[in-house]
Amino acid sequence: MALNSNAHIKSKQRVADYGEVLTPPHIVEAMLDLVKQETERIDARFLEPACGTGNFLVPVLQRKLQVIQRRYAKSQLDYERYAVLAVSSLYGIDILADNVQECRRRLYQTFEDAYAALFGKKTKDSCRATVRYILGRNIIHGDALSLQTVGEEPQPIIFSEWSLVNGSLLKRRDFAFHELVNHASMRELPLFSDVGEEVFIPEPIKEYPPTHFLEIAHAYDDQLQP
Repeated sequence: MALNSNAHIKSKQRVADYGEVLTPPHIVEAMLDLVKQETERIDARFLEPACGTGNFLVPVLQRKLQVIQRRYAKSQLDYERYAVLAVSSLYGIDILADNVQECRRRLYQTFEDAYAALFGKKTKDSCRATVRYILGRNIIHGDALSLQTVGEEPQPIIFSEWSLVNGSLLKRRDFAFHELVNHASMRELPLFSDVGEEVFIPEPIKEYPPTHFLEIAHAYDDQLQP
């Protein structure tokens, strides 16, 4: 198998077993520049179905946090609210457990570095806990082809949608990934439309009452996906 000289790999065995090739940063940035406006929209959602260690998701979060800093650096509560929203807009799936853990770690550290640099000792553990919880739900150890988690007892991948409502409240709705993929592909309809066309509106499998964004980590009794 010939690899592009710009490609990064962890081992030849992982390439052979999983086709794992990591896109280098300069190519990632060039690709993200093609959708620059979306990468800088705080609530724009991104899904990377083979997220690896986060080579795409981390720079998207960095771009969003830069926008948030420009707009809300003078208000810690506003910064926290929108930083949490930015984190919650990012989704990833990877078949390798070490990649999932590293992707979560890198995304968390990206948030932590920006947060601590701005607010120092005034930062809140509750905000950190919210970010960790959301990353645990949004970055999934799974197989994007089978649409199931990876493990002894595979389960359908469930993604949580997070939306800010009434200021500081975060609304969670859970969706089965296979239903999103199957319905969207069958109908060939977008999820959203700004010009009035017919759209596919997915039905959540579960909805939760709005919860203050700083209380998210303690609000639910469900287990994080492995």
